[in-house]
Amino acid sequence: MLVAPARVPATRRLAATLYGYAFLTDLVLLYPLYVLLFAGTGLSVGQISSLFVLWAVAGIVLEVPSGVWADAVSRRLLLCLAPLLAAGGFALWVLLPSYPAFAVGFLLWGAGGALRSGALEALVFTELERLGAADRYARLIGRTRTAEVLGAVGSGVLAGPVFALGGYLAVGAASVATCLLAAAVAARFPEHRPPAAAPDGPRAGDQPGEGPGDDEPGWLDSLRLGLGEVRADRRVRAAVLLVAAVTAIWGGLDEYTGLLAADTGTAEVGVPLLLLLVWAGMTAGGLLAPLGERLSHRGYAGLLVFAAGATAAGALLRHPAGFLLLAAAFAAFQLATVLADVRLQARIAGSARATVTSLAGMATDLTIVAFYGGYGLLAGAVGNPAAFAVAVLPYLLVALWLLTGRA
Repeated sequence: MLVAPARVPATRRLAATLYGYAFLTDLVLLYPLYVLLFAGTGLSVGQISSLFVLWAVAGIVLEVPSGVWADAVSRRLLLCLAPLLAAGGFALWVLLPSYPAFAVGFLLWGAGGALRSGALEALVFTELERLGAADRYARLIGRTRTAEVLGAVGSGVLAGPVFALGGYLAVGAASVATCLLAAAVAARFPEHRPPAAAPDGPRAGDQPGEGPGDDEPGWLDSLRLGLGEVRADRRVRAAVLLVAAVTAIWGGLDEYTGLLAADTGTAEVGVPLLLLLVWAGMTAGGLLAPLGERLSHRGYAGLLVFAAGATAAGALLRHPAGFLLLAAAFAAFQLATVLADVRLQARIAGSARATVTSLAGMATDLTIVAFYGGYGLLAGAVGNPAAFAVAVLPYLLVALWLLTGRA
């Protein structure tokens, strides 16, 4: 689809705002250091794990309500609020370092993530559709994921020097500053909302311009519309499940790549270099999204099989060279995740786009929480390399599901 020349500047502005927002959201200098902050404050491993659970639960509980709110009120407003909540949490961590402050901070951070999830994808797709450029969604979202990875890499590069200059207070202040910048950038997002159809259609006696479909739906209407679309449309329901199935496992494994690197015998100073390979793979996967759109069902299934096989082989090699395979695998997983989101957005027909997207996010979060529990037991019994290999086996079932045409 060609984009009218007059609309090209609008598309570029949307893209620039999106990339800047994504980069700043993940340019949080506390990322590489917050576990050390918790441990230095005297928290045990069990207490730190409980904080992670609070973080996950906050996201799960608020995921769908925030998506409904985005559809009912303003997606741009939620994108502005999300980094402000995170900033409040980070400020608490460095100003009042204690378990209660860490817990509240994680609740705020989880709430901010929930506000952003669903609202961002819905706003971008709706704006591109309005501009006649919906076919550019994969390119923009792929580059957005790359911007997020680059932000995380930047935080890893800058955290050490900033910490050396001013300790946790300086790192926390820098993290708050980037969150405030992200909120300012979010205010530049365009937002044009088409009139939404009422869930039950126009009522008898409504005059033109007076029916419920002429106004934005309320909170309950948005929830009803989103749930109704997932329940009634098998293709949307399958797309929601695909997002969770593709995203959750490799997203969970990403948290354990540092342990896998240590198991190769690499010294601690070399572990970040191996992780940099993985981040480079994720960056490449996001940039390959426009090419990935050409994949058929069979090609997409093959992509998942390749990613699973490369992950298992790289982990079982038990050698630093295995991280080259892992980088290729995570590139494929990143690409598959972007394509799953593209498929979902293309299938949503109603106005409750953020609600439906948040349902996919909640399904992903629930799957990740279950994965964390299962991986901990498995890795404790057989070690990280074997656990990585076993963990990716479900992708073979997802590939089979795709080949049956039911997705």
